[in-house]
Amino acid sequence: MSEDYPYFPTYGGALAHYAKHTPDQIALRFGDRVTDYKTYDRHATQIANGLMEMGLSKGDRVAYFGKNSDRSVELALGAARAGMVFIPIIWRLAPKEVEFILNDSGAGVLFVEPEFADQLPFDGKKVLTDDSFDVWRDAQSDAVVTVEVGAQDALLQLYTSGTTGLPKGVVLSHHNGTHLRPLTKEHNIYWYCPEPGDSLIFAMPYGHIAGVGTAISGVLGGLEVIVHREFDPALTIADVQKYKVKWLFIVPAALGIMLAHPDAETADFSSVKGLTYGASPIPLDMLKEGVARLKCDFAQLYGLTETFGTVISLPPDDHKPENIVGREHVMKSAGKPMPGVEVRIMDEDLNPLPAGQTGEVAIRSDCVMLGYWNRPEENEKALIGDGWFRTGDAGMVDEEGYLYIQDRIKDMIITGGENVYPAQVESALYGHPDIADIAVIGIPDEKWGEAVKAVIVAKPGSSLTEADVIAYAKDQIAGFKCPKSVDFIEALPRNPSGKILRRELRAPYWDGKERAVN
Repeated sequence: MSEDYPYFPTYGGALAHYAKHTPDQIALRFGDRVTDYKTYDRHATQIANGLMEMGLSKGDRVAYFGKNSDRSVELALGAARAGMVFIPIIWRLAPKEVEFILNDSGAGVLFVEPEFADQLPFDGKKVLTDDSFDVWRDAQSDAVVTVEVGAQDALLQLYTSGTTGLPKGVVLSHHNGTHLRPLTKEHNIYWYCPEPGDSLIFAMPYGHIAGVGTAISGVLGGLEVIVHREFDPALTIADVQKYKVKWLFIVPAALGIMLAHPDAETADFSSVKGLTYGASPIPLDMLKEGVARLKCDFAQLYGLTETFGTVISLPPDDHKPENIVGREHVMKSAGKPMPGVEVRIMDEDLNPLPAGQTGEVAIRSDCVMLGYWNRPEENEKALIGDGWFRTGDAGMVDEEGYLYIQDRIKDMIITGGENVYPAQVESALYGHPDIADIAVIGIPDEKWGEAVKAVIVAKPGSSLTEADVIAYAKDQIAGFKCPKSVDFIEALPRNPSGKILRRELRAPYWDGKERAVN
């Protein structure tokens, strides 16, 4: 492996490497605040020492609730250096959902942005991430942290909505995230291993692996990470031009919003070398518009929280219009496995299926999580031995090795890049006194890919309306999980064992579509 792309067992070790070799290189940029690598490294050490001064030790959980910022990124590296486990919580979650995560994780401290502080029930240590955070951090010792942190130690604990309605904490190690970079360089997967000093914009939500994973990946390659508080098309367009940004990661819905922005018409995107996207395939018309406007390489990334993000990629060559004439179907695939990743399609008995047959997608890779936090039964179902992980996605691998995602075995809905599980929405709505029965499904949506729809059986004599249901949902769960529309029917279709036949409910909306995901 190249000396320019060494393997770093830990994120703290990677940060120390670039602090030593490129100390004056810009590491983080957030508005007017600019942090170079030597300062970033010192701040991480001070945060680590500060956390230990609070009485926390290796393996303890450090939670953060807020939007993207340079402080939140430094906090992740400080926790990593102390051997602690960082838990960025999706800021759009409802207070009850956040309370569950804090209790389930046993977080020893919560760092929270001031605007959210009064909303969160937390009896433990709470630190605001306003200017007082800088005062606290800078008062800590910058003495070398002596905690021994290894590649297999836990780094992140990210909560995904559970199919039973309860979120699960996905525990990821340092090695899950660090091992892939030198392999991508070795195999010339240049769109996943920018050169040291390259700049990228981080604007995806921090509580997702695509958010925090992108943010902390900068230390693996000595990159300049330009932090946006949240996705803003005008700011993205402006910063690309102002800072000559080379790399963008975005979900297709956000790309569509950016391309439709008036500023995009005259913007200079010539600095952009590559754009990677995930969460859903990109519509062919949007791809053609994006390639024409940005004139850069496009690559699709497929992965899960449980795999530290990307395990499959559709490379730039398969996005170029001149290369896909007569084989446009490839654009509908997720791509091919990354180096060191194996894919298997399994039947219901977990037996391998041949090319061309649809079954459950399983992944074997060093990317696969350590496990779900305190969920032994879930681990037994998902981690099936010999390094294999069941994704819950239904897919097919063709003769060329391209993976096609056909449906979601776990019924998950992806709307605008956000994961929504029907059971969680159903559980929240069941409390309404006029709802007798309910099913939640995803239906096609031109803007967001999918939209959440509730199909409800109202109690006899009820005058329940769509507006009533949506208003009730907004008091219970995050806005992106709430139904955007409601249908009322007399009875839900069920199989003999009583399970709701969601595919039967979805069928009319997906009629004529090639896949049951959008």
